[in-house]
This record gives sequence, structure tokens and C-alpha cells, in this order.
Amino acid sequence: MSSQKDFEDRLSRRTVATGLAGGLMFSGLVARLAQLQLFEGQRYREIADENGVKLDLAPPLRGTIYDRFGVPLASHRQAGRVSIIREQTPDVEATLAAVSKHIDLPPDQQVRIARAARQQAAFQSTIVKSELTYEDFARMSLIAAEIPGVQVDMAPTRSYPRGRDFAHVLGYVAKASQDDLGRLTEDVSDEETRLLTRLFKHPDMRTGRSGVERYAESWLRGEPGFRRLETNAAGRVIRELDSMDLAPIPGRDIGLTVDAELQKFAIDRFGEESGAAVVLDIETGAILSFVSTPAFDPNDFVNGISYADYNELRENDRSPLYHKAYDGTYPPGSTYKMVVATAALEAGIDPNMRVHCNRYYRFGNRTWHCWKPGGHGSVNMHWAIKGSCDVYFYEIARRTGVERIADVSRRFGFGQRWELGLTGGRGGTVPDDPWKRKTLGEQWYEGETLNYGIGQGYLSATPLQLALMSARIAARGKLIEPYIIGEGPRPDDPIPNAEPLDADMMDRMKAGMFGVTSEAGGTAWRSGDLGLGGPRLAGKTGTAQVRRITEAERRTGVLKGDQLARKLRDHALFVAYAPADDPKYAISVVVEHGEGGSSAAAPVARDILAHAIKRDSRKAPKWQQTASAPSIRTSDFGSP
Repeated sequence: MSSQKDFEDRLSRRTVATGLAGGLMFSGLVARLAQLQLFEGQRYREIADENGVKLDLAPPLRGTIYDRFGVPLASHRQAGRVSIIREQTPDVEATLAAVSKHIDLPPDQQVRIARAARQQAAFQSTIVKSELTYEDFARMSLIAAEIPGVQVDMAPTRSYPRGRDFAHVLGYVAKASQDDLGRLTEDVSDEETRLLTRLFKHPDMRTGRSGVERYAESWLRGEPGFRRLETNAAGRVIRELDSMDLAPIPGRDIGLTVDAELQKFAIDRFGEESGAAVVLDIETGAILSFVSTPAFDPNDFVNGISYADYNELRENDRSPLYHKAYDGTYPPGSTYKMVVATAALEAGIDPNMRVHCNRYYRFGNRTWHCWKPGGHGSVNMHWAIKGSCDVYFYEIARRTGVERIADVSRRFGFGQRWELGLTGGRGGTVPDDPWKRKTLGEQWYEGETLNYGIGQGYLSATPLQLALMSARIAARGKLIEPYIIGEGPRPDDPIPNAEPLDADMMDRMKAGMFGVTSEAGGTAWRSGDLGLGGPRLAGKTGTAQVRRITEAERRTGVLKGDQLARKLRDHALFVAYAPADDPKYAISVVVEHGEGGSSAAAPVARDILAHAIKRDSRKAPKWQQTASAPSIRTSDFGSP
């Protein structure tokens, strides 16, 4: 009995102790639950909500840029890329060095990538290299698992399928710099500034740096969206949730007036020469070809071009980064003589008046020379245009005067920058007395008018302006205005600054240009036949001096091109329209340091015009046929 009683006492004490301990534990648990739910519940609910679903900014795809027949000039494609995640690799530098054994990754790039990786969260990816070749993508896909922290995937990237062909027209996109961010966030609200800053810091986002890509940035960009991402408490992504209702809105497309095949033909026709060519539709002013060669490949800039490659482009003496057709200004030389002749007619000079050319023209104590040894003899206006007689134009320029020549020049389209919806563009120089006093602080001297008469001196023009001059002559004085954006944010039309040119006077200029290519004594009579079984072209040759020929050199013999360094050789120019009897296309060609307009530039222009006629490059563009959207003026959507 005693032992039974002892056992019951011990059991009772243990039960009490256990009950007390359990009660204390339960009380503690209840207290902790009360603390979490009643006092700190709201804070933890906020943390759970924040960490549970994250909205990650999703950049939009840029709009596509097409040529007039629907050929993509700027679009997107999927491209392989390599990234690293800093927290998954023990040594970023060592990881990059390991990657460089399998793909081209120079040391300076490794340094920049490592720096970028440390400037963002450890669990976020940093792009190492984009635009992987098929071989690099396959190789990295195989070995990525062996290098901790390395990822290989596919992502959309801006693509320029025609490469160099439209580099200066389209421009290119690149990652936004601080300067870009400042420009892109001008005149917007603080909220929009924060959103745009976030957007352009996204590794997949690009902005237009030049050309149409920059001018039409707001049109092409689209609107960002968001991705719903499930994350853990540390912010690491677990999986992507359905985000269709938050998807980004792609940018709007643009249709250009250019013909991609004509552009390629024109570039190929230049061969190794550097220069520019512009082809216009005479009826509408649409630019069908806008060539500047050589050029760069805009694909090289999308994900960042190396310093070495960029410096190579900058140091190239043929200036591939320079848009020669729009930014380039050249003395127009003898291609300008139709302008001087028109001014002379307006001044009342009889086109049948004859001037005797014996190769020399004396004025004051100086002698001006004609290009032709022995001179042209007695010539009137028609013969002077087709034979390009300098002495004749010295005389009529002097009689006409600088102010009238300058006025007529502006009515032909010279002296103003034509807004096309591209970055860049220059207006050239139409000099006169007010211009010289303002620019040089000197008065105009009558002897300078003589140089003006043959397209030299202070005068300069762009290839676009020369093509426009040809088009206005062919259209009998109609004030044609050039444009290149057919569907999209077209700039507002410039206000014409003059009345149309006289139709009868333009007929006389057309007759002279036809004589150049199709009559005995014409300076380009071999280039008149287009090789199409009938149609001919009408044109005008030009040679623009880039150096001064001294009297001493004339006495001993003017140096020939092969005796001079390339940079000292004359530029070769040619302007034309075709067919001569029913003008549809106008063209200008500049072959830099090509020497002779008739030998270097005229054959190029002839072949480009023939190709345009065979292709019927003027036919209604695809975006006009479908009429999917009207052309929008810049003023309708604000500054780009």
C-alpha cells in the first residue's frame, strides 16, 4: 500500500508540473500569436504583400521602319546573350575570365561589366554579351552549367536587316546615356521622369541616337508595361505570373518613301568611291534613294561598339560616319550654271547674246580661266550650258549681279536646311553682300561674282539641294518640296519662301541640259542613252575644285589627278532627270575627289536612273495602298 501511495503522489506531482509547463508554453504561444496578429500583424501583412508579388517594368518593342514597298529596314529579332548573376558566382572577375575563353570578351569590357554588376542588386542579372553568333550561343549553352552564375538565353534586339544601306537615314539605337536621359525627360512631369529613368535603365531598353530613330523616338518607342513576378522575402524571383493585362504597348510603325532595292543598287554602283546620291520623284518630291557611302553598320551600335571599332570609323578618311547627302556641303561647280542662267534671264539678258571665249576672261588686274584648252569660241546661252563655258558665265554673272543670283538660288531650294525627319542636315551657303558683311566683316567685291557664276567661291550646296534643283527644272518651276517619311510623324511642311520659277525659262534650262547629254559638244553626250531602248536623260556635269591653282602652276602645266594626293583632287558632280521627254525622276551624284563630272559622276547617275525606271520605283507605296494609317504631322503629336 505504501509503495502504491508513493507512486500516486509522484504521478500527481509530475502531472501538476507537466500541466504547469504546458500551460506556460501555451500562454507564451498565445501571447506571441497575440503580438504577431494584434500588434504587429499589419506590418507583416505589408511585408508579405510586398514580397509576394512584384511588378517588374517591361520595355515595349519599338515600331518597325519599312521602305515604300514594305521591306523592313529596322525591326527586331531574337538574339542570344550571356549574363551573370553576382550572388551565384564566388568571383565576378574570375567568372568573366572563364567566359572569355569561349567567346570574344576583351579585358576592358570585362572591367566595365564587373563594375556594372556591382552597381546593382546581387541577385539581378548583368548582360555580358549580346548578339551571340550561332556557334557562340551553342558553345555557351553547353558550358554555362559548368561556370557558376552564368546564364544563356534569348532576347529581342533591334535589328537593321539592310546593314549599311540605310545607316545615315535610320540612324541607330543604343543604351541611354546620362545626356540621353536629360534630353528624354525634358519638359515632362516628375512622375514621368521617374518612369522614363527606370525604363531606360532596363537592360533591354534602347533609345534612338541619330536619324529617324532619334527624330521619331516618341512615335517608335511605345508604352512600357509590367510583369507580375512572385518573389520570396529576399526579393528573389520565384516565378512569373500572368501579366497579359499589363503587357507593354508596342511602338508605332513608320513607312519611308525610299526604295530599298534602288538604294542597294546605287551603293553598289559607287564601288569603292566615296560620295552621295539623291533620287527624287519629280511629281511628289518623295526621296526614293538617299545614299551616303561608305557607311557604318548600325547593328554594331545597338549593344555598344568597342572603342577600337569606333575609332577606326572616326579615323577613316572617307568619313563613313558622315551623312554626305544631307550634311555634306560642296561647291556645286558647273551644275549651278542653270541657276546663274535663270538669274540672267530674269535680269533681262538676251539668251541669244553671244560671248567669245578664248579660254581667258580679264577683269580688273586679274585673269579668270575657262576649263577648255583653246576656249569655246562664240557661244550663246544654250551652247554655254551644254559646253559648260566658264567665260560665258563669268560675263553674265557680272552683268546679273550677286543679289539677283542669290535670290534665284534660294528659289531653287539652296541656302536652307530641309527638314526631313532626320537628325542633322545643313543648308549650305548662298553668299551675298549682307552675308559677307555679317560673316566676314567685309563688303562684297564684284570679282567674287565671277566665281559665283561658275558655282565656286563661298557658295556651297548639299546633294539634296542639287537633286531638288534638277527636279524643279524638270517640273518647269514647280516648287517641289522633298520628304522621306511617308507614313508616320512627317515634319510640318516648310513655308515656301518664293514664287515658282518661270516655266518658259525652265524649258530653256531643260533644253540646255538635254544638249549636255544628247547634242554634239555636250560635256556628257555619252551618258544620255539609258540603255532602255528609247528613253534618254538630260543632265549637267560639274567639277568642284578643292584647291587653288596658282598662276605659276598654270604656266608650267596644271597638275593632273594622278599627280596629286587624293584629298587634293576635284570632286565630280552630275545632276539629271529622266526620261528627258517625260520627267519622272531627278538625281544628283557627287563622287568625292572623282575629278571629272562626265567621266566619274555621270555614268553612275545614268545607271541609277535606268534602274529606277526599270523597277518603277515611283509606283504607289505599300503603305499608301493599304491606307492603314494616315501620315501624321509633327504638330499633331508634339515635338519628337
